[in-house]
Amino acid sequence: MSNQAFPPALDALVEQFARLPGVGRKSAQRLAFFVLGQSEEQVNAFAQALLTAKGEIHRCPVCQNFSEGDGPCALCASSRRDGSTVCVVAEARDVAALERGQEYHGLYHVLHGVISPMNHIGPDDLTVKELLERVGQGTVREVIMATNPDTEGEATAMYLSRLLKPFGVTVTRLAYGVPVGGHLEFADDATLMRALEGRREM
Repeated sequence: MSNQAFPPALDALVEQFARLPGVGRKSAQRLAFFVLGQSEEQVNAFAQALLTAKGEIHRCPVCQNFSEGDGPCALCASSRRDGSTVCVVAEARDVAALERGQEYHGLYHVLHGVISPMNHIGPDDLTVKELLERVGQGTVREVIMATNPDTEGEATAMYLSRLLKPFGVTVTRLAYGVPVGGHLEFADDATLMRALEGRREM
C-alpha cells in the first residue's frame, strides 16, 4: 500500500524492504531512511553486493548448501571431512551453527525448508530427491537428522527416516539440549556439542 507522504521512489524502496522476512512496515521505513542517509558510494556497494551474491552464489551440487561457482562447496571438497556421515539440516544457516561448535567433521545436506502442509511445502519442494540419490551411491553410513525440534522439523525427520531405511544406513536424531520449538541458529556452542554427542538412532 503506497504512502502519499512519501515520494514514489521512496515508497517503492520501503515496499521492497517490507518484503523481507520479519520486516514490518515501520522497520522497512527505517531501513529505507537509513539507505537515503548513506553516501552514493555506500549505496552502490550495497546494491553491487546484492547483485554479486545473486549472480555468483549457487547451490553446491553435492550438499545443496550455498556456494560460489558450479563445483562442490569448500566443505564437500575438503579431504578432512568424513564423507560417510551426512547431517541433514533445514536451512543453510544451520550449517554455520553446527560448524561453530567444531565438533562435527562429517558432511551436510541442506533441505532448504521443512515439510509444512500449512505453508503448502511438500517433499517435492525440498532437496529430498538429491539426498536419496546421494545416499544411494553407497558411501554414506550414517545420516543425522538435525531439523529443528518443532512439529514440522520432527515430521520432516520422520518422513526422511522412513525413506532412508531401505538403504541400510543408520539414521540418527540429535539428542537436543535445544528446547522444543527452539532453533539451531540461536543455540549456544555447548548445547550443540551435547546434541551431536547424544544423537540417537531413529
